[in-house]
Amino acid sequence: MTFANVGTLGALPGRREELVLHLTARNDTLTSVGCLLYEVGVSADAPDTVFVVEIWESADAHQASLQLPEVQESIAQARPLLSGEFGGFRFDVVGSPLRD
Repeated sequence: MTFANVGTLGALPGRREELVLHLTARNDTLTSVGCLLYEVGVSADAPDTVFVVEIWESADAHQASLQLPEVQESIAQARPLLSGEFGGFRFDVVGSPLRD
């Protein structure tokens, strides 16, 4: 069963594009540890917010990724760009009309 982590990251005013560039930098480590999808988006209606959709092989794969040195370093680099406003939800994916 796959696992979804969908959230919003508040960026400091004027720093959203810098955060987007950081989050969209190529990271093959994520694929190797079970990340199936990592999409980053923005909306004109929320100029200081970045939206992230992650699909993982499992909740355990997602949790394990957070312990990797590369991921820890990425989080540390992003931290100065964040306002501290976070939102979102997580769930176990039970199906899709796009696949059997």
